[in-house]
Formats: sequence, structure tokens, C-alpha cells
Amino acid sequence: MELYYSFSALIVLASIFSYLNYRFLKLPSTIGIMVIAIVVSIFLVSFGETVLPRTFGHLNKLMISIDFTEVLMGAMLNFLLFAGGIHINIDDLKEQFWPVVIFSTAGVVISTFVVGFGVYYLLPLVGLQLPFIYCLLFGALISPTDPVAVLSILKQANVSKALETKVAGESLFNDGMAVVVFTVVLQLAIGNEVDLGVESIGLLLLKEAGGGLLLGVVLGWITSRLMREVDDYIISVLVTLSVVMGGYLIARQMHISGPLTMVAAGLFMGNFNMKFKMKSVTQDYLIKFWELIDEILNAVLFLFIGFELLMIKDLRHFMIPGALAIVVVLLARFISIWGPTKFMSFKTRFSPQTVKVLVWGGIRGGVSIALALSIPKNEYSTIVLSITYCVVVFSIIVQGLTIAKVANPNKIAKEEEELESVASNTTK
Repeated sequence: MELYYSFSALIVLASIFSYLNYRFLKLPSTIGIMVIAIVVSIFLVSFGETVLPRTFGHLNKLMISIDFTEVLMGAMLNFLLFAGGIHINIDDLKEQFWPVVIFSTAGVVISTFVVGFGVYYLLPLVGLQLPFIYCLLFGALISPTDPVAVLSILKQANVSKALETKVAGESLFNDGMAVVVFTVVLQLAIGNEVDLGVESIGLLLLKEAGGGLLLGVVLGWITSRLMREVDDYIISVLVTLSVVMGGYLIARQMHISGPLTMVAAGLFMGNFNMKFKMKSVTQDYLIKFWELIDEILNAVLFLFIGFELLMIKDLRHFMIPGALAIVVVLLARFISIWGPTKFMSFKTRFSPQTVKVLVWGGIRGGVSIALALSIPKNEYSTIVLSITYCVVVFSIIVQGLTIAKVANPNKIAKEEEELESVASNTTK
């Protein structure tokens, strides 16, 4: 019952904050909810114990009672990734195959090391010492773009389908690489012996990412065939729910990537079911059901992120290191995008405007906070969590609210036309 009470409280708060945002702030729903939660958190941290001691105590107890890492990585993320995958067109993804693969693998590794070295050498300038292995750990957890935040905010930006697929595809698939890198670095940080050979890490990545993708395709194929035989909206909804909930349990038992299982299953089912032309009423119910699940869980997730401030003691002491980390992360994002685009220039040309959107659209979110919270408590874990929180809040609020202005569709289209004309003249 404790879990039921906690989730009930979160739903009530999310609905109140959503209403207040709609009436007064008029920000994108998820960002508005998070902003209000942060404002409430700051007020409670500053005055809660004297002005509203009972409210402060209840909210603090609520946040302590919920294992954010387990709730997000073990439950919410599966639903959100499946909902994201089911709406992506596989043909669009095929066209952007190489950019998505390279950004979600090599891009994550490049960013991890750039952030790690940058933070290691710059934090001492503001009086904060962090061992290199923990700087690298911060680099690993902050490098992957958050699929939930990206997909939620991309809906507000009027970008081209090709660019949307690049950004969304990267964010959906980079979890596999990020988790492997984070796991290896974390084991080194806590003193466990890890085989750092290329073969060992390659096998770990193959099992984690490849196994997750394969399981997702198998589950998607089986359940799509079942749905084809029974074209009923109630059964279709139940079947998709069973894929998410049952699929995660299978992935967990097999020690493979649950998030990638959900992405692959969602992609397969979303595209397979469209091809056999299910009844319009079934398709309509299915799409609206997952859109509703997506919106509700997004609201709860961003509320979580806002209230995580209650869990970080003396965050104000980490504001300057956090600002420094923001600069380093943005620089690392630029290098991890610009470098691979130059490498891919023989096959795909990227306009300066496209690179700008890819860099600014690399939004961090709940996944980074969940990974930071999973670090065993010690003298360095609070530092990593605090600067992670600063980067995530900046990323969601500042980058999230300005990505629509950065993503100028007309300018992107014009630059891409110029690149195509140059390419055609070169081949003649």
C-alpha cells in the first residue's frame, strides 16, 4: 500500500502542477511541471522546516521512500520507450541508419572521455577535487541524451522529419552503449576488478545491446502475429501492455538491456501493425492509449526530477561547479557530433544548421539522474549527483525551451538544398 500512496500523491501533484502551468506559465507541459516542482522544492528547502514543517516532512519522506533509479529504469522508462518506438517510422529510421548508429555509439564514447578530462582539469579551478575515475563516471552518465526528454520536447519543435529521426533515433538507441560504459567505469570506481580487454567489453556490449534488440524483435513479431489474428482494440491494448511488462521481466532475467528491448519491440509492432491495416478503431484506440500513457508518465517523471532537489543537500555550494560542468558537457556534445559528421561526410553531408540542432537537441534528463543515484554513497557521489542535477535542469529548461528557435526549418532546408547542389555538381 505504501507504493500506492506514493504514486497517488505524485499523480495528484502532477495534475495540480499541470493545471497551474496550463493556466499561468503556459510552458510545454513537462517543462512547466518540472519548473513548478523546482520552485516548490526551493521554497521548502529554504523555509519549509519553519513555515510548513508537516508538508516539508511529508514530501521529504515521499522522495526518500521512492527508489528513483528502480522506478525509472525498471518501470517507467520501459513504457516511455515503447511509446516512443511505436510512433517512429522504420523507413525514416533506415534512411538515417548510419548517423543514428554512429552518434549513439562512438558519440557516447567520445563525449564520455571529453567530459571526463574536462571536468577533471577544470573543477580544481573552483576548489573542487574529484578523482579522474569519478570524472569519467560523470562523463558516462551525462553523455547519453535522454529519450524521454528528447521525444517530449521534439514534439514542440517544428523540425524536418529527417532531422527529427536523427535526434530521436540517437536518443532511443544510445542507452545500450551508455549503460555498458557506465557499468564498466562504476566497477572500476568502486574497486572491482574488470577485464578492460576489447574482446570482453565487446562481448558485454553484444550481450547487453544486441540481446536486448533481438529479444525486442522476437517479442514484437510474436505479439504482432497474435494481434493480426484478433483485430480487437481491448486485446490489442492488453497485448502491448504484456509486451512492456513481461518483456522487461524477461530482459532482467537474461541480464540484457530492457530499454533496447522496449525500443525494438515498439518499432517492430508500430510498423508491422500498420502494414496489415488493422481496423481504424483498433488503431485509433491503440495510438491514443499509448499517447495517454506517455503524457501521464512524462508528467510524473518531470515532477520527480523537480522534487529530486529535496534529496540534494547544500546544492547552492555546487552551483559554480555545476555551471562549469554545463559548459564542458555542451563542448563535449559539440565534439561528439561535429567529429562523426566529418567522418560521415563521404556518405552523408550535414549542414551547419543541422549540426547546431543536433548539438542543442542533445537534452539530458531522468536517465542521467537515475544513473547518478545508483552510485554507492560515498564522499564523491554527492558531488556527481549535484553537478548532474545542474546539467539536467539547464538542459531541460534552457535547451528544451529554445530548441524550437534554434531549429529553423527554412534555414535547414535552404542549407541542405545548397549541399545537394554542390554534391550533384561534384559528381558531374
